[in-house]
Amino acid sequence: MHLSGYRFMWIVAMFDLPVDTKAARKAYAQFRKALIKDGFQRMQYSVYIRHCPSEENAAVHVQRVQAALPDDGEVRIVTITDKQFERMRVFLGKARRAPQKAPEQLALF
Repeated sequence: MHLSGYRFMWIVAMFDLPVDTKAARKAYAQFRKALIKDGFQRMQYSVYIRHCPSEENAAVHVQRVQAALPDDGEVRIVTITDKQFERMRVFLGKARRAPQKAPEQLALF
């Protein structure tokens, strides 16, 4: 979607962090808290998403994720447009409950 030069984007952060020691679990918790503080929401285990009003704004948040990553962790970032996000297909097993509603998008003033 374009509105006054803006291209709305979603950031998808997928990560693997060790949790085999007390220090590693603490680093994992700090990383998750940094994502949440920066406006990310959990999509599924170790996958967090954030809506951004532009590609430039998304780049800022991607840099924040990189800066918060513990030394022995791994994160993969994908940025997708609103249209691509809408086309996501979700499959559930019979015992699974319906997926959560997508997070609310940013309101422009």
